Amino acid sequence: MSSIIATAPLESIPWPTLDPFLFCAHHKDAYPQGNDHLAPVASLEGRQIGNDFSGKDGWSMYHGDSIPGFPQHPHRGFETITIARSGFIDHSDSLGAAARFGKGDVQWMTAGKGIVHSEMFPLLDQENGNPAELFQIWLNLPMKNKMAQPYFSMYWNETIPRVDIVDPAGKRTEILVYAGEIPGARGVVPPPDSWAASPESDIKILTIRMEAGASWTLPPARPGSNRVIYFFKGNRATIAGTDTTVGTAVQLVPESDASIQAGSEPCEILLLQGRPIGEPVARYGPFVMNTQQEIQQAFDDYRLTSFGGWPWKEDAPVHDKAQGRFARHADGHVETPSGAALI
Repeated sequence: MSSIIATAPLESIPWPTLDPFLFCAHHKDAYPQGNDHLAPVASLEGRQIGNDFSGKDGWSMYHGDSIPGFPQHPHRGFETITIARSGFIDHSDSLGAAARFGKGDVQWMTAGKGIVHSEMFPLLDQENGNPAELFQIWLNLPMKNKMAQPYFSMYWNETIPRVDIVDPAGKRTEILVYAGEIPGARGVVPPPDSWAASPESDIKILTIRMEAGASWTLPPARPGSNRVIYFFKGNRATIAGTDTTVGTAVQLVPESDASIQAGSEPCEILLLQGRPIGEPVARYGPFVMNTQQEIQQAFDDYRLTSFGGWPWKEDAPVHDKAQGRFARHADGHVETPSGAALI
């Protein structure tokens, strides 16, 4: 009996997701050199600013009109998990918090009752290109936590739990554990109001990097959980006994383990797993609630309060070019990968 429930092609952004996940986007941009303003040296002529997922010349501006990224925009009712695999992201928000992260760092933000933030992609390198790759994942909040206080956590690449596995043939698999647990590693501590904060939610977020020909077996999930693996890099892989081409999402039976073997090229896979919240979902743009009335209330609240206002001079702020990776939280405390506080 196959442990595969269904497959789907990864033809467009966002990728298909299952409850409790709402959204998954894989951004990969070959940005050119930056100028003194951290913007592309290349001309922006012909780009559809504000609706740019075309990947023209291998990169997109998204909603940035000078620097790529997403200027200030609101969220309510869910969480964003941003895995910055390469490049940098400058975060600023309505609580006064700010961060620059990248090179494998992860930001996990609970929007809760409402937050406004910007996510800009500064092009710091003026001599070479600025390749950027990230996953942004939206994890729903249950009804009881939809109006939780906003909160964000930074997890530096140097502290992300990981496991290196060598199979009997001597082939290596590296697994980064962003949430949940596998033999040998437990993921980061999620924000307190997250659906992932309860072990019963069975949330697991992994990236799996395998050498050509390497094999590994994904342990079973709890009965009733949804789990999908996204095969996004490589050529072919054998997943649960089925030959699979790159660019495929595979939904797996939760109660069964699932063998994975890379093909003739190294491969990479993202896993999203979790017990469904199982509540009604009403969503419109940046808001995810349980009813349409709550969506309308979110718009009304945002128009009235701006979710605390925008304390920055610009809609798309970026930090100083010389600034390293850091996170300044709403209470003023600052953290860096080295643990040294900045003034």
